[in-house]
Amino acid sequence: MKSNTFIIFTSIGIYCAIFHTSAWSVNNFLMTGPKAYLTYSTSVAVGAHSGIEECKHQFTWERWNCPESALQLSTHNRLRSATRETSFVHAISSAGVMYTLTRNCSMGDFDNCGCDDSRNGRVGGRGWVWGGCSDNVEFGERISKLFVDALETGQDARALMNLHNNEAGRLAVKATMKRTCKCHGVSGSCSIQTCWLQLAEFREIGNYLKIKYDQAQKLEMDKRRMRAGNSADSRGATAETFSTVLATELVFLEDSPDYCVRNASLGLHGTEGRECLQSGKNLSQWERRSCRRLCTECGLKVEEKRTEIVTSCNCKFHWCCMVKCQQCKQVVTKHYCSRRDGSSPNTTRRRNRGHKR
Repeated sequence: MKSNTFIIFTSIGIYCAIFHTSAWSVNNFLMTGPKAYLTYSTSVAVGAHSGIEECKHQFTWERWNCPESALQLSTHNRLRSATRETSFVHAISSAGVMYTLTRNCSMGDFDNCGCDDSRNGRVGGRGWVWGGCSDNVEFGERISKLFVDALETGQDARALMNLHNNEAGRLAVKATMKRTCKCHGVSGSCSIQTCWLQLAEFREIGNYLKIKYDQAQKLEMDKRRMRAGNSADSRGATAETFSTVLATELVFLEDSPDYCVRNASLGLHGTEGRECLQSGKNLSQWERRSCRRLCTECGLKVEEKRTEIVTSCNCKFHWCCMVKCQQCKQVVTKHYCSRRDGSSPNTTRRRNRGHKR
């Protein structure tokens, strides 16, 4: 590696400075690149954090709910699994880094980067031309790749899997971009439109990758050729396997463990004690089934708990300049997964069939 390169560890210290109220950190998020890229490190940290927060949102009511152990992205530092969930963590983190770099570029936060005007002036379609300020995803993709992909220094199947899923995350940012247009013409006739590409909301990218997670493909490796170790034949077998998968799809190598059960060695807490939803306004069908998924199917019972909470209410503005509120009490009912009386955890769980989260 050239002498003008160095290694930056975005560890818990950086996150304490940026997100001091958050219990989350991207420990072991290794970033390697030329010294000139130091200016992007804060955006990379923010992007990685936004990816993990989106992961937590997408899996809130799943058996696997993006626990802290999921943040250990480095293949050579404690992240032993190559599961479907690992594929999502890599994809959403990579997407978060690219998204934040692209957005900050368009906002003028970097001296050497601005809007993507490479298409401006070209006819895009019937009645419209490219113009305006498109988000510079090419810049975001290039810089994020230098940082995130530097984690993977090996050539084994697990490293290739992570690189593939990193790329799938970046492609998700591109796939969800929106075309925004402005009308031009006499008296608002909109005879011609000027259009540009904008990033979608990051939630849309999370939703997109969640679908890819559900459709993720398990790759079966040629074990006979893999036994050759780090030989040309072994590397060739690995490359052949990955060449059969579209770059936009998530891939994994190992079946997921039983997320119902606590497993300290894997950093899994199980579902005992988890909250679930049984009633409420505007709940999706998936949310309404969370108690069955987290509790019943894991051999646990649903326990109802009532809690009294105190909130500020009936607030009034008094001249000048004070707001006075009353203290209102409200009883809130919540549901949790708890162990059945006289039984050990998960002894009555039904056999998992197929892909269970």
